[in-house]
Amino acid sequence: MRRVSQQFLRENLLGLSLTLIGVLCLALAGVLYLGRARSPQFALAEGQGLEGTDIEALDKQNRAFERIAQTVTPAIVNIRTTQIVKVQQSPFFADPFFRQFFGDMFGGQSGIPREHREHALGSGVIVSPDGYIVTNNHVIARATEIEVMLSDKRVFKAKLVGTDPRTDVAVVKIEGKDLPTVPWGDSSALRVGATVLAFGNPFGLNFTVTRGIVSAVGRSGLGIEQYEDFIQTDAAINPGNSGGALVNVRGQVVGINTAIVSAGSGPQGAGGSVGVGFAIPANAARHVMESLIKTGKVLRGYLGLVPGDLNPALARQFKVPDIAGVLVQHVEPGSPADKGGVKQGDVIRTYKGQTVDSADHFRSLVASTGPGTEVALGMLRDGQPLNLKVTLAEQPASLAGAGAGKAPSEGTLRGISVQELTPAIREQLGLSPRTRGVVISDLDSDCPAAQQGLQPGDVIESINRQPVTSVADFDRLAPQATGDVLLRVNRQGTSAFVGIPGEGQ
Repeated sequence: MRRVSQQFLRENLLGLSLTLIGVLCLALAGVLYLGRARSPQFALAEGQGLEGTDIEALDKQNRAFERIAQTVTPAIVNIRTTQIVKVQQSPFFADPFFRQFFGDMFGGQSGIPREHREHALGSGVIVSPDGYIVTNNHVIARATEIEVMLSDKRVFKAKLVGTDPRTDVAVVKIEGKDLPTVPWGDSSALRVGATVLAFGNPFGLNFTVTRGIVSAVGRSGLGIEQYEDFIQTDAAINPGNSGGALVNVRGQVVGINTAIVSAGSGPQGAGGSVGVGFAIPANAARHVMESLIKTGKVLRGYLGLVPGDLNPALARQFKVPDIAGVLVQHVEPGSPADKGGVKQGDVIRTYKGQTVDSADHFRSLVASTGPGTEVALGMLRDGQPLNLKVTLAEQPASLAGAGAGKAPSEGTLRGISVQELTPAIREQLGLSPRTRGVVISDLDSDCPAAQQGLQPGDVIESINRQPVTSVADFDRLAPQATGDVLLRVNRQGTSAFVGIPGEGQ
């Protein structure tokens, strides 16, 4: 048997000992590491967020937005409407050959309208503790039932107080006490770039909040309503948001959401938000609401002048440094403008201290001011500054329908509402610039024209072969159209004759 020398053993035992010590040290280090990883102090260090005054400022801003949302949301409501729609049965189902096999299982006799219920969703905002709610006219138009749900899931039956199709504002009322509300803000104080939040129920997703900025103010010429003075925002507004509140950072209502531009559909289209939404200024909506509650109708201010847009050529002729403001094209004798000293050729630059952007904007500002109000006009006359104060009168009834008409309550063309075919509406409907007529803005679901398939957006070009080129033509010809009536109707660029049978025919 071979023997190992003592020197060899000593050398190898020393190396083995060092190896064992190294392994033990590594094991101890691992235990200590795992222990620290599992300790609360170590976990807290790993989960710490960013620190600094800039991060604290952002966190403080977030808490402010959370506070606004928590304060405003209880006053936002979901509005569900029901309306009865009559649908004309297709002649195909009444064909004798077809009925040999299927009888009346598809609805009975031809020509008999069938009724069904349609439901729609929208939004609104409570503006008084006793239950007055502001929403859009198009949310509750033709509704037979209006149901309101609050954020706490309480449901109320609402009654209609009044509507104003010309601004797309409506007021409904629920019975309640000490209801949550949102205060009105001053929409004239809004500036481009200001942060705003849009509240509503898009696509039925109840009580949604989005945030953006004011992209523009005084938007008009869109062909959506007769009076247009919209706030434009990139806060996401989608179908279902209509009637909801646009709120500033103080939690005040500065606008009522009303329309969107969506891909391929234009204003009030059915698509989703592309960052271009519109709201009715709070000052205008509040004036309509208060007037409807107090009088049952909208009392609008009246100056008695015809405003016109400026262009560079006119600005040079009238010694105006730019094209802001409106040119006074005509002053009605004896009108408030005439009594206040306004003359043809004056250029109105400001109204109650607010810059005037266009003729449409100016008309909306006047219409949203109550009769009897003294207003300050900042003007230029022959290039020289001039300030006048004029007291508004009430808009005459003859002007209340200017730019909009409605067929008589009886007769073949009853129940049709029309408005002027403006260039903006013509472009929106995809019509040729040569197209003439009046566009159907609304019609009763049970009127003869609706039963023959006419719908909003159709353009009436003639009545009984007599051309219709304005609302005045329609107002003159519609009452005369009794018995069977022949209309020429343009839909999406294609014209066709449509026969409307007289009552009892």
